[in-house]
Amino acid sequence: MRLVAAGALRTAEELGRAFPKVPVIASSGETVRAAVGSAPALVVATPGAEPVAEGGYAAALLLDGDRMLMRPALRAAEQVLRRWYNAAALVRRARDGGVVVVTAGHEGVVGALVRWDPSGHAERELAERHALGLPPAVRSAAVTGPAAAVAAFLADLELPGTVRVVGPTPLEDAPPGEDAPHRALLFFGYGPAAEVTRRLRAARAKASALRKHPPVQVRCDVTDLL
Repeated sequence: MRLVAAGALRTAEELGRAFPKVPVIASSGETVRAAVGSAPALVVATPGAEPVAEGGYAAALLLDGDRMLMRPALRAAEQVLRRWYNAAALVRRARDGGVVVVTAGHEGVVGALVRWDPSGHAERELAERHALGLPPAVRSAAVTGPAAAVAAFLADLELPGTVRVVGPTPLEDAPPGEDAPHRALLFFGYGPAAEVTRRLRAARAKASALRKHPPVQVRCDVTDLL
């Protein structure tokens, strides 16, 4: 077993040993630098903690792209691309000698960065979401709680036939047992959204009043759950 990523501070230490006469500046965690001067230096920063360099950076090396793109999240690609754009925007223009190097191998995301084409990438992502029936092409709701409670809650909903229900399935890393948290995902169009959310509120109020099963949590359009 080995670490997938060394971390910003460890990377800064390794660069300091590799380039003993060059200042190494770290910006991450609780020690975030807002800006650095124009003197030659190596700056190691985590995403979102990149300091602004006076006159722009001569070069940027975007590390750990493949690892970040492997995150099991619907928005992983767009979030990584946004971070790359933010970092690359701090580099001087190409005609002024600025260079951006990315180590990832994902053709679509890397291509959008090389072409500097965020709108094209967004259009392709949205087309794929439409084809797959995933947000933001559709709306979504998540029902979380014990498996039996989630099943009973869904049974009381009387959902329209156009609603697609996935699950319930146990949450990742949840301990086994009858009370282990499960989650069901509901996907539905914007047209019936008002009726679906009304039924969700009514079913939750009914379950709370009658106390037929343990409470469940209902969240709508929460992208960090996908």
